[in-house]
Amino acid sequence: MKQKVAIIGSGNIGTDLMLKIVNGSDRLEVAAMVGIDPDSDGLKRAAALGIATTHEGLDGLRRLPSYPEIAIVMDATSAKAHEAHHPVLVADGKHVIDLTPAAIGPYIVPAVDISDHGEAAAVNMVTCGGQATVPMVYAVRRAVDRLIYGEIVASVSSRSAGPGTRANIDEFTQTTARAIEVVGGAERGKAIIILNPAEPPMIMRDSIFTLSQGGDEGRIRASVADMIERVQDYVPGYRLKQDVQFERIGDNAPVRISGIGEVSGLKTSIFLEVEGAGDYFPAYAGNLDIMTSSAKAVAEHWAAGRAG
Repeated sequence: MKQKVAIIGSGNIGTDLMLKIVNGSDRLEVAAMVGIDPDSDGLKRAAALGIATTHEGLDGLRRLPSYPEIAIVMDATSAKAHEAHHPVLVADGKHVIDLTPAAIGPYIVPAVDISDHGEAAAVNMVTCGGQATVPMVYAVRRAVDRLIYGEIVASVSSRSAGPGTRANIDEFTQTTARAIEVVGGAERGKAIIILNPAEPPMIMRDSIFTLSQGGDEGRIRASVADMIERVQDYVPGYRLKQDVQFERIGDNAPVRISGIGEVSGLKTSIFLEVEGAGDYFPAYAGNLDIMTSSAKAVAEHWAAGRAG
């Protein structure tokens, strides 16, 4: 039996998430699509598919006859809106999957820690940059003795960055940097996002730089290759752009890491490309696609556990 889900947010991310579930999930059923704009494309598409809709936000969702049957609520609004939604949904006994950078609840990156939070009332999907890069940071961490530093640069097409993304730039960098540490295992993390105005639009590109000690290049390469395959299970367009690069930082020329001091070790550089599946977004918007694909993977994992 499929688990009923509701999606709050009828914008691009919510609409793509809805289509991914409708067209490609044997464990989930979209029971409601929620927005605040009655003319949004997401609400119109949902209604055409026979899905219950409301343009009255969370209050409207709670008034729908199907609300008591909904097990999972996926919030694709904004960090500020989710701060208000979260306590209400948890109090109502819903399992909440947060696609905003609100950072309420444990961070979850399916390829890394999907099995660690099965009992959590709510989980946070970090950010698009976090979903793309934290698996690579963790891949290095598990292959070395000490991961001192992790830095990521997420470069996405300006066209794929809507009002919600632009309004949450600060939350993006803070949340992603924290996830590099909490989930990725780096002692210090840093995140940068670039909105590239190039035409034609560029596919999402991610650069990951780490500084580690106590590992060798072969183990890191093997760990990265394994992690690429794990992510590809739910994001087929996730791939290395070139071979993993290495540089030795000697004791005679250490680098200074804020809060840690001068350190030496092995610098690893990983360059990724994320192409979207094209369910609703164009293929270049891999930054949006990886968020919805990851959220769907989490919901299906939770639904499978509940069914079992």
